[in-house]
Amino acid sequence: MFVRLWHRSFHIHDLLFAIGLITLIVYLALPFRFASHYDYIEGSRIEEALIPQVTPNVSLQEVFECTYSEIIEGSRFVYNLAHYHEAVNRQEEIRPGGEFRPETCQARYSTAIIVPYRQREEQLHAFLTYMHNYLRQQLIHYRIFLVEQFDHKPFNRAMLFNIGAQVAAEYGFPCLVLHDVDLMPLNSGQMYACVEKPRHMCSALDHWRFRLPYRGLFGGVVAMNTVQFQKINGMSNLYHGWGGEDDDLYERLQALGIDICRFAPEFSEYTMLKHKPERPNANRVNLLRAATLRQHSDGLNSLVYKEVERRMHSLFTHILVET
Repeated sequence: MFVRLWHRSFHIHDLLFAIGLITLIVYLALPFRFASHYDYIEGSRIEEALIPQVTPNVSLQEVFECTYSEIIEGSRFVYNLAHYHEAVNRQEEIRPGGEFRPETCQARYSTAIIVPYRQREEQLHAFLTYMHNYLRQQLIHYRIFLVEQFDHKPFNRAMLFNIGAQVAAEYGFPCLVLHDVDLMPLNSGQMYACVEKPRHMCSALDHWRFRLPYRGLFGGVVAMNTVQFQKINGMSNLYHGWGGEDDDLYERLQALGIDICRFAPEFSEYTMLKHKPERPNANRVNLLRAATLRQHSDGLNSLVYKEVERRMHSLFTHILVET
């Protein structure tokens, strides 16, 4: 069957294909497909939402408490600052293991930043340089834990987060930030501290044109207090390869009635560094279907790994493991 348009004849199948292709392009290009409307904590409420909690060594400091209102209210775009990327400024302030705490005032927040890693040297260098410069201006107490998978099995990001959370708990950190090495915050007021609910920190990611793809997205950079992470039994250890583990984490929270939250988009802007995609997990859909059924038997309580080495690098605590 042919259709005549503009003095030309088109086969009906060709015409339907062209219409479908145009529709797909419009769908991908326009913003209405994103979760453009979602609840978030306004900038004026961020400081009151943050939960003061520190490790014992910080609580013993005999100095005045740090203040944070100016940091939050004065949030500005800092990713374009050359000196944040060129070198770690005043590196002598950072203690062995990648730990920092302000000396002139007592930090109100202690945060363990857990980074799963394997063979991304260029990104790691960029991450450590930028993040140490970025985080110290927030006057928080933090330590970066780099959990590196040493074996050649498919990358198990969720298991590495579990290992990092377990080690961070040994050091007494009450707040965890689960952080991909290829994501960087753009604005200075994105506080690396925990609130009452688990927080999705990178809801305005440039990869998604600074829009949230769907409300249940809970990955990339998330903050959660250690007790909550332990309550949900951490993350699944079964996601070998890319994809599915973040949605599994969200299902675990939902199963226990734990809601997530976000800060306002202007505080949650991140950029994603370019990298080669990981090999997808072919079984991720089946695993996700049974996420809540496995929750109490698959996670922190089933974590089995070999710690090959733990070393105090000048910029991070390096935990080398075989999964």
